[in-house]
Amino acid sequence: MEVEAFLNSSKLLQHWPSCLVGVLLVLFIKYIVRKRKDSSKQDVTVRDEDIATEFEEVADGDLQPALEEKPHVQFVPGQTLNPNGAQRFYELVCGRRSIRSFSALPKPSLSVIEECIRAAGTAPSGAHTEPWTFCVVEEARVKQSVRWIVEHEEQINYNKRMHPQWVTDLRPLQTSHVKPYLMDAPYLILIFKQTYGTTKEGRRKTHYYNEISTSISAGILLCALQAAGLSSLVTTPLNCGPALRELLQRPENEKLLILLAVGYPSDDCKVPDLERKRLDEIMVKY
Repeated sequence: MEVEAFLNSSKLLQHWPSCLVGVLLVLFIKYIVRKRKDSSKQDVTVRDEDIATEFEEVADGDLQPALEEKPHVQFVPGQTLNPNGAQRFYELVCGRRSIRSFSALPKPSLSVIEECIRAAGTAPSGAHTEPWTFCVVEEARVKQSVRWIVEHEEQINYNKRMHPQWVTDLRPLQTSHVKPYLMDAPYLILIFKQTYGTTKEGRRKTHYYNEISTSISAGILLCALQAAGLSSLVTTPLNCGPALRELLQRPENEKLLILLAVGYPSDDCKVPDLERKRLDEIMVKY
């Protein structure tokens, strides 16, 4: 009788189903946390997609470098802006601003665009893989298609995908999903990173640090465009990459990194009243 009375009076036993569910839930959460920690540790050395590219199964004795093995040559220093080269270069790039109002005329010569891209092609890259492709669009029909793709996705971005704080932070810049500059600018330059390549022998070639390398190249391109007296706008169209790659019929190993609008500013072009950080805010000396 005493045992039966104890069982009837025990709240723990009365609610054993709920207690069991709670225990199982705690164990499940601990399992998920442990799996994530283990996965994070495993991914430390292969977090960059550039390095995580699968290598072909080749015996060590059959490994060949993608580059031709040749003797190194004597380094010859290039031209400089000296005297006061650093100051002169700062004054050049300090005048660069992203603009959203372009003039259709005059239209820059395509040869100028080509020289700027040639300069971008001098950028350093992982294992000298040069993992970049610059697609220059000037045909109105293609630019219209680019604009339709970008505006379609950006409308969804602004209304659904982007956090309200993100949209709020963009408000002082007066941006929206409407992108008339994609038609107004004489040129669009779509910069693709090549996630891998192919050797002369037809073997798959890993492109190490392809995103970092292509980003450096894009930075040089911006400086070259500024030096040529051209204005530009840097955009990273969210969720537009696959459609734009298909539009331009680019291969599967290329992924869109940056879309540039390039040309001369319109007479009524205005930009946000912004200030850049001071040197002591971006540099630390040791």
